Amino acid sequence: METILIVDDDKDVQALLCDLLRNEGYVPIAAGSGRRALRELIRRSPSLVLLDNRLPRMDGMKLLEEMKGIDKDLVIIMITGYGDVRGAVRAMKLGAFDYITKPFDNEELVLKIRRALEDQFLSKEVDELRKRLGEKTAIEDAMGQSPQIKQIISQVRIIAPTNMTVIIQGESGAGKELIARMIHQESMRKNRALVAIDCGAIPAALVESELFGYEKGAFTGADGAKQGQFERAHGGTLFLDEITNLPAAAQAKLLRVVQERRLQHLGGKKEIRVDVRILVATNIGLLKAVEAGRFRHDLFHRLNEFHIDLPPLRERRDDIPTLADYFLREANQELNKKIEGFSTEAMKYFLGYHWPGNVRELRNVVRRAVLLTESGHITPHAVSTDITGARDEIGVNVGLTKGLSFEEGTKRVQRELIEKALEQAGGSKTKAAEILHLNRKTLYRKMRSVGL
Repeated sequence: METILIVDDDKDVQALLCDLLRNEGYVPIAAGSGRRALRELIRRSPSLVLLDNRLPRMDGMKLLEEMKGIDKDLVIIMITGYGDVRGAVRAMKLGAFDYITKPFDNEELVLKIRRALEDQFLSKEVDELRKRLGEKTAIEDAMGQSPQIKQIISQVRIIAPTNMTVIIQGESGAGKELIARMIHQESMRKNRALVAIDCGAIPAALVESELFGYEKGAFTGADGAKQGQFERAHGGTLFLDEITNLPAAAQAKLLRVVQERRLQHLGGKKEIRVDVRILVATNIGLLKAVEAGRFRHDLFHRLNEFHIDLPPLRERRDDIPTLADYFLREANQELNKKIEGFSTEAMKYFLGYHWPGNVRELRNVVRRAVLLTESGHITPHAVSTDITGARDEIGVNVGLTKGLSFEEGTKRVQRELIEKALEQAGGSKTKAAEILHLNRKTLYRKMRSVGL
């Protein structure tokens, strides 16, 4: 129920408005002075304020400005004396939503309140939509634009509206959590919580109490009952990262919860129903973990309703310039810098490196480079020596020429990298793909794109 703050020094008016609002299903709060009204505003965060223009010590106009300074989105309806239209217009200019004159008609006031609250609700919906669209664009930008990533985004849009459990597989740092966030944002649960848990970061002795909660006295130090992460995610999405790190006992209990959508607190007897969509991620193939005896086969088959395989960055080098540019913009904003881009030589290093840490490593390298760079462009000197020392020893040499675009320069670098790799491999495309840390299909596609 919406809370409405009534600011009027007339006790009879306060009583009348309180009765009216209660009958309409609102929760009224009354304040007879500006100072009291400001305290209630901060303490109660009302949905709407009915503000009398004439108050002792602080008039309504001054209080209107003070309130808007505290909460610029606060909805305020001014109550003004009959004939004081000039004051009402001034109030609207200062941010009041509407005004009504005394003596007012109860039905007219209720209609104005409803309209104001509906307008506030729609404004919040629009802001939330814009925020979601912005987050969605940001996540897609942070993934890249390669054919592999576009195919994965297409899979996300197919599976997201369902309640199916999804296994996301990929190397550490490849962006598995970003995929999970995309699935959640595209789902029917997007307005509820996304709870992410790193199963490898929880001590084995605490896994069950962290996931499923506990009752007071369940173990030494359990001074009160506590909800688990499943309950926190009720109605939303639970993301279990690195799920193969779960101990066997927790896997058995997880299987029951996945099957029945019910759980019991550690030390408890009451069954708690949970409505949760489950997403899991692993940096090794779950089937391999099953074959190695590290993961329950029945839990695997229960979870394996849909799976997404996220390729490592070395197999989608087309994404490197896009991602590097995205992380550059992100770091510029974070570090208050204005770096314009990367030199061709710096991008050669990026394209020639095998990125064992994947997207996460690229982001860290770019952030460090932005921090160290004082000129307009990032040069190899600002790139971490971990990169320059570990890059593939192929030896590309693409010079800058006047009028050469970034895209053309990137293609030249890729072409020379492939040519050098083929030369070292004696013409064998399979060996060249190994040198470049690419699979053969990716190498063939890149060769076509650069005219080889």
